[in-house]
Amino acid sequence: MTLTDAFCRKYGLKVAIVGRPNVGKSTLFNRLCGKRLAIVHDMPGVTRDRKEAFGQLGDIPLKLIDTAGVEDKAHTPLEEGMKAQVVEALCQADVAVFMIDGREGVTPLDQSFVAFLRKTSLPVVLVVNKCEGKEGSLGLAEAWKLGFEEPLSLSAAHGLGLNDLYERLLPLYKGPLINPEELVEEETPPLQLAIVGRPNVGKSTLLNQLVEYERVLTGPEAGVTRDAIAVEWSYKDQPLRLIDTAGMRKRARVTGPLEKMSVSESLLATQYAHVVVLVVDADQPLEKQDLLIAARVIEEGRCLVLALNKWDLVKNKDELLKHIKARLTTVLPQVRGIPLVPLSALTGKNKETLMDEVLEIYDIWNKRISTAKLNNWLEGLVAHHPPPLVKGRRIKAKYLTQIKTRPPTFVLFTSQAEELPDSYSKYVINGLREAFGLKGVPIRLFVRGGKNPYV
Repeated sequence: MTLTDAFCRKYGLKVAIVGRPNVGKSTLFNRLCGKRLAIVHDMPGVTRDRKEAFGQLGDIPLKLIDTAGVEDKAHTPLEEGMKAQVVEALCQADVAVFMIDGREGVTPLDQSFVAFLRKTSLPVVLVVNKCEGKEGSLGLAEAWKLGFEEPLSLSAAHGLGLNDLYERLLPLYKGPLINPEELVEEETPPLQLAIVGRPNVGKSTLLNQLVEYERVLTGPEAGVTRDAIAVEWSYKDQPLRLIDTAGMRKRARVTGPLEKMSVSESLLATQYAHVVVLVVDADQPLEKQDLLIAARVIEEGRCLVLALNKWDLVKNKDELLKHIKARLTTVLPQVRGIPLVPLSALTGKNKETLMDEVLEIYDIWNKRISTAKLNNWLEGLVAHHPPPLVKGRRIKAKYLTQIKTRPPTFVLFTSQAEELPDSYSKYVINGLREAFGLKGVPIRLFVRGGKNPYV
């Protein structure tokens, strides 16, 4: 989290961006955030859950809420859930930015949305988007009849009209403005916790169970979640940012640009997470796709915790758990001791155990070992099993030091470094894991040789 984000978290003006589908709400959301956080596509109805992030407009700190475009009447449980998310966003907001499409003008759906907004006590800023050409002038003229203050001409895609939006929001903001010289770093940055897995394994249900309210949409059908949704939370005084992600199918089965963007968002969330909870269906545990996701998490150097969901439906629990642990040792030998938590996302059983494992492995991931301890240990390791002979000369392990954490990364200085076999490097890594309690986290070891003064 940046210093500006920390300031926005504390003082930001809460802005809900609302309107009917496909008017450009997510485009404005991304523009004000300063980065692409919400998926943008020409197809209507891409956004389903409300998405929250920090941003700024000039020196005004913002807490932004991107919402789904809702129809007048909800016909399915999913549409009802989307409408409830919009209502919740308006309940949390200080101001609503109501957006219409300047090229299409005022539609009956816009007018029904106005009636919906008038039931709230929120101040409303009416913006007419897509006004970068002549086509937008019609919508700008028609917008007056909606009965709000002067409509603002805007192009979210090109960043036009943001000065007028700033002037309209400034009187509504009562807090301190952003001053880069006065920004103070947060004492405890949040732990980034991504929840990933195949479609329909219970990721969103687990997030709702952790935060103890219906924060994200769930449903029996696969693919309900599209965006990566971040939720601020805390557990045992540890601030966390939970990230619910779209389900990741096999690459060959990913079809269409929208699903590709959803999967890309999930992979990006994994890349920037500190701890990744891989939710696995206990009825179909550790399928090939689960293992591919796990391998990617480990390759990124992130902490991995396996959550065996729907455990209450399993009959032979002890036998299955023993089988999964044995298989993990075989298929993921590079990381020993991955936490494995059987749970039920639906009932919340063992959710505290899951979070305790998350905090424990996060501490291990941040662990630093002194150079003195490392070299005392290395001396005993080499005495027990010295490096091999190469061309009649034994490789000498000279020095071991930790150069970084997250994940724990070490450098081993040896003679003939290029000749040290991978098997001995793995021996050193496994020794480090056992001796210093580095279970379940990726360990990186670089082998370096000293300079030869005669070369």
